Amino acid sequence: MTRTVEATTRVPAALAGVRLDQAAAELFSDYSRERLKAWINQGELTVDGARVKPKTRLYGDETLALCATLEDEQRFTPQHIPLNVVFDDDHLLIVNKPAGMVVHPAPGNPDGTLLNALLHYHPPLGEIPRAGIVHRLDKDTSGLLMVAKTLPAQAALVEQLQARTVSRQYDAVVIGTPVAGATVNAPIGRHPKDRKRQAVNASGKPAITHYRVVERFRAHTHVRCQLETGRTHQIRVHMAHARYPLIGDQLYGGRPKLPPGADDSLKEILREFPRQALHARRLGFIHPHSGQEVNFRAPLPDDVLMLLDYLREDHETMR
Repeated sequence: MTRTVEATTRVPAALAGVRLDQAAAELFSDYSRERLKAWINQGELTVDGARVKPKTRLYGDETLALCATLEDEQRFTPQHIPLNVVFDDDHLLIVNKPAGMVVHPAPGNPDGTLLNALLHYHPPLGEIPRAGIVHRLDKDTSGLLMVAKTLPAQAALVEQLQARTVSRQYDAVVIGTPVAGATVNAPIGRHPKDRKRQAVNASGKPAITHYRVVERFRAHTHVRCQLETGRTHQIRVHMAHARYPLIGDQLYGGRPKLPPGADDSLKEILREFPRQALHARRLGFIHPHSGQEVNFRAPLPDDVLMLLDYLREDHETMR
């Protein structure tokens, strides 16, 4: 199902000399800058009836006319899937996603996703693009996700993500024992040979990950990662690039490392851990309506806690 968005406004003198995409973001603030830029490029947002480029400078007093199509998410089926809702108000939701749940339907995962669950939990999300989802987690990464319940909230949260002002913190359990924390500043792009993978690539987009040691074991380490950017698979790629791949990461992790003399239980969990040991533990941002800073945390899930218990017991036994 689709619906048409129509609006007209005049450019005030205060925006004279400003680029069209920047002015549009201010004048049509219900929508994100990226969506408005796409509409400009498609000729759905015009200046005095003419199709122009997003970088076009305005003189003031022009008429901006928006006539665009929004695709409702009602084409997807609402499904009664339990959600761990951490926060819920009139403007946004914070959800603690379990490992194994896909965020958005795609080929191979047509349903059973977070989006299907959201449409059942709050049906009006069917009128919001992507059911209000403003960022994603990999299927096998657990933890916190923001979901906007209104178009203005979605635009505000997307703008904060693009401005890198959203604080996103992750817990990971990695192979290897870094001496101390560090920063990985390495661009990420699609792998040149494997379309399913990302890679550190000179022609990729800027990507920065900070990490610090939380607890060190004999051959593994619990680290806490802070994102400055949000590239696909960023922590997984950066930690593997730093030679500390995540436990259980079949795409980037390689073979498990078994500490010398480890008992059979630890060997089994290291060999069989079913996902990358990665959890989105904290989100901090400015609430799109109140303007107040908000912070949310999600405790480590049971599977990661069990993994840490085994590693800790091995470390203490073998000292």
